[in-house]
Amino acid sequence: MLDVEVALAEALAETGVIPVTSVAPIRAAARADRFDLAALTAEADDAGNLLIPLVRHLTRDVAAIDAVAAGRVHWGATSQDVIDTALVLQLRDAVGDVLTALDATADAAGDLAARHVATPIAGRTWLQQATPTTFGAKAATWLDGVARARQRLGQALDDALTVQFGGATGTLSALGPAGPAVADALARRLDLRVPDLPWHTERSRLVDLACALGLACGTLGKIAGDVILLAQTEVGEAHEATAPGRGGSSAMPHKQNPVASVVAAAAAVQAPGLVATMLAAMPQEHERAAGAWQAEWDTLPALVTLAARSAHAMAGALATLVVDDARMRANLDLAGGIARAEGLVAALAPALGRPQALSVVEAACRTAQSTGRTLADVAADTAEVRTHLDVAGITTALDPLESAGSSRLFVDRVRARWPRRKG
Repeated sequence: MLDVEVALAEALAETGVIPVTSVAPIRAAARADRFDLAALTAEADDAGNLLIPLVRHLTRDVAAIDAVAAGRVHWGATSQDVIDTALVLQLRDAVGDVLTALDATADAAGDLAARHVATPIAGRTWLQQATPTTFGAKAATWLDGVARARQRLGQALDDALTVQFGGATGTLSALGPAGPAVADALARRLDLRVPDLPWHTERSRLVDLACALGLACGTLGKIAGDVILLAQTEVGEAHEATAPGRGGSSAMPHKQNPVASVVAAAAAVQAPGLVATMLAAMPQEHERAAGAWQAEWDTLPALVTLAARSAHAMAGALATLVVDDARMRANLDLAGGIARAEGLVAALAPALGRPQALSVVEAACRTAQSTGRTLADVAADTAEVRTHLDVAGITTALDPLESAGSSRLFVDRVRARWPRRKG
């Protein structure tokens, strides 16, 4: 807020509204370390916002340097102009940090996708083994989601980097004909965009940003959920890197909890409510809101903080993720490898037709499950299969990489597109 007040004084002087000699005293007094934050907080409870006591204290300190300059503090502005513009300046830094962490998360997912493009893993639908895919394809899905969320958030932040300057009711009436020129000069000094008109009660830019932050949290939460499930003892296909004191338990010495992923999972649970609050605060009365604007003050910072924590947590988790290729393959072989049955159906369908091929393979799967034999062995002893496939053909049909379809193409597509999305 002090940065905005100084930039406003400079803009007023540049446009001839106040004397140039007033700027230096305002700049000298506008140092955050000069202010008693506890006193400002207490006074803000009575004033209704933090800017009112801040201007009072700033004016007092400027007066100690130059009495004339003290009369030029906060000239032509209203509290919301400074509070909203200060928020935009904070968002530029804070959401910029979220974008950087999302970049790191996407880069780590892309590296996993490249390294494991040919690492078979059980695909899972309804939390049951389905057909094989690759861990590279799973990581590419993570990359694609983060890339889209990052692109969306970057666009929303760029749109939000807009100065707020309208005066009492959004008309800049206190500045007369100089108002638009002052607004232009203020925005230029803060490196912000000038809107067509003030946005005191038109909050779509901030709400759009909130929605993009919620989207990022949800995307990261999906990745976190996958990592948590992969790290389950009974699955054990991947887990967060271990370190002394990380992920332990106060009671169980064997525990290794997925702490980073839990941070992101928790953020994904909390973010929707905060986004909903920002949406609920959109209908603001006339030219200045009574309650809805104030509801944003705690909500948007909390949402940014959640997104930042989540993105940093998942960037670190994916960059050091421990992947167990052998366990992935072992899980694919559970129940005799019946999760690879689709490949056998596809190999038999040209000769038998798909309905008959499906019936034959279903029967073979039931036999494998009931007898404890592998599907490959049962298929080799099934006349309808051996009539059309020899042992080598059965082996090829049940190869999980043969069942991975176009996963390599999909991985390549997503990885090739990521640098353009990052810009």
